[in-house]
Amino acid sequence: MPPEAHTLLGADGLPYRSTTPGTLGEHRRGRLYGRLDCPSALRALTRGHYVAHRVFFPDETTAITAGYRPCAVCLPATYTDRQ
Repeated sequence: MPPEAHTLLGADGLPYRSTTPGTLGEHRRGRLYGRLDCPSALRALTRGHYVAHRVFFPDETTAITAGYRPCAVCLPATYTDRQ
């Protein structure tokens, strides 16, 4: 059985397939990135919000290079540092 494929976004903001899952989840419209266990994102997902706009990055450097900013809820220190 082939390994499961995941769709991630690269530093250029374009999707690509990977056998390794992303470490950060993002909201494409808000250009935010955060932890996969972010309470704010999980609440929104539970309500059915932004599922179609959810994207994933392999790491923080890639997310930042692609123009995304950290979530204030799950990454408050990083959010403050980047302001």
